[in-house]
Amino acid sequence: MYKYGKTLIQKYFEEQSFVDSDIESFNNFIDKELLNIIEENKEIIPTIIPHNIDEFKIKLDKIWVEKPKMIEADGSSRNIYPMEARLRKITYSAPTWITVSAHINGVQRESFETQIGNLPIMLKSRWCHLHKLSRDELIAKGEDPDEPGGYFIINGTEKVLITIEDLASNRLLMERDATGPSEVVGKLFSEYGSFKIPHTVEKMKDGLFYITFTRVKRIPIIVLIKALGLLKDEELTKFISPERQFDEIIINLLEFVSIKNEEEAIDYIAKKIGITQSKEVRVERMKEILDKYLLPHLGIKPEDRISKAYNLCKMLKKYILASNNEIGMDDKDHYMNKRLKMSGDLLADLLRLNLKVLIGDLLYNFQRIVKRGKFPSIKVIIRDKLLTQRIYSAMATGVWVGGRKGISQRIQRLNYLETLSHLQRVVSPLSASQENFEARELHPTHLGRLCPIETPEGTNIGLRKNLALLCTISSASNEDDILKSLKGMGLKGIK
Repeated sequence: MYKYGKTLIQKYFEEQSFVDSDIESFNNFIDKELLNIIEENKEIIPTIIPHNIDEFKIKLDKIWVEKPKMIEADGSSRNIYPMEARLRKITYSAPTWITVSAHINGVQRESFETQIGNLPIMLKSRWCHLHKLSRDELIAKGEDPDEPGGYFIINGTEKVLITIEDLASNRLLMERDATGPSEVVGKLFSEYGSFKIPHTVEKMKDGLFYITFTRVKRIPIIVLIKALGLLKDEELTKFISPERQFDEIIINLLEFVSIKNEEEAIDYIAKKIGITQSKEVRVERMKEILDKYLLPHLGIKPEDRISKAYNLCKMLKKYILASNNEIGMDDKDHYMNKRLKMSGDLLADLLRLNLKVLIGDLLYNFQRIVKRGKFPSIKVIIRDKLLTQRIYSAMATGVWVGGRKGISQRIQRLNYLETLSHLQRVVSPLSASQENFEARELHPTHLGRLCPIETPEGTNIGLRKNLALLCTISSASNEDDILKSLKGMGLKGIK
């Protein structure tokens, strides 16, 4: 038995690498996430345009990444390998191109391909020159054949992106609150593109259910459901629970029985959060807030409002059952309620933010030239250095989106084991100076996922962890594909 086990483990490490999940995450970022980020910022509409045209749009169409290249002082371009990047203290990165087109009054004026920057490339990923090279070829290129890859070279320094452990978004987690006005609190982080919006469900002393999200503080959840288009009390109770009626819901429905239509409900919320304009403007602004910031992961279009109402009913049922002790509270430290952000996700966050900065700069340059009475070509106003410098800066300093520090770290090379350990590090975003006893403890669900022994002593104990040796991380599944297969099995949507 021992002999077979040894052979299996040997075979596993011959075919698998410690950093396979990270490399897969980076490949997914270049393959899919880049396109999603461009899709989110597809149309750019300047506010100041020449007075002789009615409509002007800039469209971002296609994005692609080449393999790492180096432009020499004489302007010539050639492939670059990691060892040269280390020795010459330069960044191992690849040119990133995008197709941009300008449309005047719906007619395409110009379309061209332009470089929007250089993207650092992970060693041994599909876009790296070392991908699929044999041991002899790796030695010829000056590389250690047993080196796993999974890191970047920024200004000649080897940098690793540390995996971040975070609470799962788009899930309602119930917890007890000893200090607030509500004994039980439901919390949900709704994630959509660059948005990550906290939602809180509470039950106050008056017996009413309230929800808080962004600037919308404590508004009655029943009014919100009515504002989203679920108006009939009978339907509302049916969607909360078809098999039984909750007394708490009856109390809430009676309290707001005077609200008969969507507009009244929207106006009630708008007044509650202090929008002071005329009724039409107030209602429009409130609709915009509901579409954009209420559960954006379900969609940000007006037609998504009804599915948001159904989901709020589902959340309300879970909240009532939890507050009546019919179901238990959620364990935040259970690994089912955690997600790991790997290199691909972290780079997607970084690029998403910096592309917005690039678009802002492009608009500023365009509008500045239009004010002078000229009509610029878009080719002139895209600064490719801007995106590159901002990405390099974040990777060099480790300061990331949202002010997180220490995401990108210089790889530790004291010995081979320490290097492997550093490539598999997982860090919790919690503060090291606070107690957080439960977060630091070993949880039964860590078994086989995280190493139960390797964690530093001192303030970081239990917050800085390492992946287990045989741990692989699955990527997020595509919701559309799952829905398609479920509908093929006979699932019907709610009408």
